[in-house]
Amino acid sequence: MPTASPQTANRRGRPGYDQQAVLTIAVDVFNRHGYEATSMGVLAENLGISKSAIYHHVPSKGDLLRLALDHALGGLEAVLTDPLATSGKADARLEFVLRGTIAVLIERLPFVTLLLRLRGNTEVERGALERRRAFDHQVAALVDAARTEGSLRSDIDPRTTTRLLFGTINSIVEWYKPGGAVTPDQLADDVITMVFDGLHST
Repeated sequence: MPTASPQTANRRGRPGYDQQAVLTIAVDVFNRHGYEATSMGVLAENLGISKSAIYHHVPSKGDLLRLALDHALGGLEAVLTDPLATSGKADARLEFVLRGTIAVLIERLPFVTLLLRLRGNTEVERGALERRRAFDHQVAALVDAARTEGSLRSDIDPRTTTRLLFGTINSIVEWYKPGGAVTPDQLADDVITMVFDGLHST
């Protein structure tokens, strides 16, 4: 039996697994096979436990999805409520939010990956997509505020700017490998430099 750790101190069900451990493995399986294509049987096989044992941790596959998406969205939403995101010049607030978004994406990479691949086929997914749109709209408002105060160039449509920002940051989930040559801080610095200063050499 695995040695107990702080993470498994409050576990329920089969020894060696707590809800967070089940959730982490489930998210990996969802990302590899797709949420809809993943049955409770597939989850049980990857966990090495019976389907009935999974129900000691969560009532349904949908609850696993909800917990996973809450983890991703909760991290992103917390960035927007930080005092550094709500006061001061718009460009400084925007930079803080972009850095914070990248940090959450890397820290919770599998969970954010799952969020970004949603299709909106279930009520849980549609609710998560609505929260994601609200997050996007708040960042777009920051872009517009920075543009209005003169911190960002005004000759590019703000909607284009916002879409390019999200496109750049969201693409990180497809290629970034934690523990590789590029550290999270360096990645954030590179993205910020490219966004605010462009790619022209000085």
